[in-house]
Amino acid sequence: MTSTPTSDSPAHPNVDAVNAVLAAFGSQNRVRLLPDAARTAAQAAEALGVTVGQIANSLVFDADGEPLLVLASGSHRVDTTMVAALVEVSTVHRATPEFVRDVTGQAIGGVAPVGHPVRLRTLVDVALAAYDTVWAAGGIPHAVFPTTYDELLRITGGVAAEVA
Repeated sequence: MTSTPTSDSPAHPNVDAVNAVLAAFGSQNRVRLLPDAARTAAQAAEALGVTVGQIANSLVFDADGEPLLVLASGSHRVDTTMVAALVEVSTVHRATPEFVRDVTGQAIGGVAPVGHPVRLRTLVDVALAAYDTVWAAGGIPHAVFPTTYDELLRITGGVAAEVA
């Protein structure tokens, strides 16, 4: 079921942090509220009426004890062995919910690409470049924002990478 996100951003500190980063980088995009939580790429795609590939999943990994944010197309499963080699660490594995909250200030299911206490080392899936518009989480499970591949690279300071 497709629903149109409202232009009103929900009042939440995580959303405010994401919007502040977008504004600081001169983006015209802002966080929008969905009627229901979208904790997965499939749920977000369905709510927005877009393909799952257009969803930029913000996935936090533990890379030898350091956080690594991978913005992956919703149609991809991250290859952690390939990513570990790419970032030159011995292991990359999914971070625990506590680790994710500690490094991002956000809960799994709503982690945005930006708006964290500190900028995270970030990889951006090159597959997202195939879309004019991609959608990313806005800091809480009910929030998203539209963006572009180039804007994701710019606002995150991320590196373009094949991650799947």
